Amino acid sequence: MHRDAESLSRPWQQRKAAAKSLNLELHEFEVKVPSDLDTAMRSARDWGAQALYTFPGGFTFSFAKQIADAANAYHLPSANSHKEIALAGGLLAYAADLKELGRRGAWYLDKILRGTPPGMLPFEQLSKYELVINLKTAKALGLNVPPTMIAVADQVIQ
Repeated sequence: MHRDAESLSRPWQQRKAAAKSLNLELHEFEVKVPSDLDTAMRSARDWGAQALYTFPGGFTFSFAKQIADAANAYHLPSANSHKEIALAGGLLAYAADLKELGRRGAWYLDKILRGTPPGMLPFEQLSKYELVINLKTAKALGLNVPPTMIAVADQVIQ
């Protein structure tokens, strides 16, 4: 499937607009290979970044540990869309349940392979996300996580 540059940038523009409404400013630092992480983190810190958000994707998923380690080395609390980064040492993740995504994907594939036209299948939006908080990382970064946040977390890493 081909996606033009405009459709690829739409989520980024939406995030920037949401941040602006909260009086926050977002900057993008592109990382294509793990060896770029140090440069990106240093650039973010030099710019004055106070936190890191990683976009979902294969790179983020594959290099979770390296991303968490680099963010922590530069004292950048990280919020992530893959819980694997929080499990690997990132601060927190609010992420889709990948097992549920796989199950739903298999259901759709089964329907299509049995002859249902894709356009006839219902559109679904995820309804289950997991909040994972890494208290070990919070402590190392000198952050206090509010008890109310810990209480609603699906998983807390001590």
